[in-house]
Amino acid sequence: MKPRTLEIIRDEHSSMAAMLQSLRLMVKQGPGDDPKGFFEVLRAMLFYIDEFPERLHHPKETELLFPRVVKAVPELGVAVARLDRDHEYTEQAVRDVHQMLVAWEMLGDSRRQEFQETLTRYINVYLAHMQLEEQEILPAAQKHLTEADWEELDAAFEENRDPLTGKYQPDPVFEQLFTRIVRDAPAPIGLGGG
Repeated sequence: MKPRTLEIIRDEHSSMAAMLQSLRLMVKQGPGDDPKGFFEVLRAMLFYIDEFPERLHHPKETELLFPRVVKAVPELGVAVARLDRDHEYTEQAVRDVHQMLVAWEMLGDSRRQEFQETLTRYINVYLAHMQLEEQEILPAAQKHLTEADWEELDAAFEENRDPLTGKYQPDPVFEQLFTRIVRDAPAPIGLGGG
């Protein structure tokens, strides 16, 4: 039996990696002839990151998955401590990146480089974080956690229902947000040209 939690985490990582790559691509392309649309979709993408991965995905890893993994495989304690620090960093960093985006939008190109450097650092930390989870934590969890662990984890992670994985309808409250992101963001997240 392959735990549903592992599939959900990997799906959410995949959608997050695609979101981060789309952000990187959009910023590289710049605002072009539609600065209003450019900044609007970037804000929507950063809001998504703050609302879903930061508020739903990470807390469940930190509070539910990681403690079980460390209990079963104590030598992963150092890796889990790093991942928990990453969660603390990314939670604040996405808000800092958003603030710097607003500064770029409102104050002009004098703020663009600082935004790009901060976003690049954020993306690099996030991608390395997901890689560590997938290479060390998830395989150890699959090998060592009990059926009772998986029942509780599956119940918790199945509540996430991240629509950007392509498997769930968005919550009606967020439907406009996801429509905007998919319509206006470049591939691999969206259909737009950025």
